Amino acid sequence: MAKLIEMTQLSPTMTEGTIVKWIKKEGEAVQAGDVLAEVETDKAVMEMEAYDSGVLLKIVEGEGAKLKVGMALAIIGKPG
Repeated sequence: MAKLIEMTQLSPTMTEGTIVKWIKKEGEAVQAGDVLAEVETDKAVMEMEAYDSGVLLKIVEGEGAKLKVGMALAIIGKPG
């Protein structure tokens, strides 16, 4: 089953973040705890980790995208 990966609140005051760089690419295996992307918050650039394991099936928002906390970034699941 595929899971949506959402913009995570990486600091207590964060309401939105900007994707600086995707570390994982579409089609790559992802383990819980792996760094998916670097995200610029209101305070600093931080690493956003995966909470689920699987394959990064789709990157919904690319580098430079500014998203509110809770918005979809990517989809992780099983191939096919």
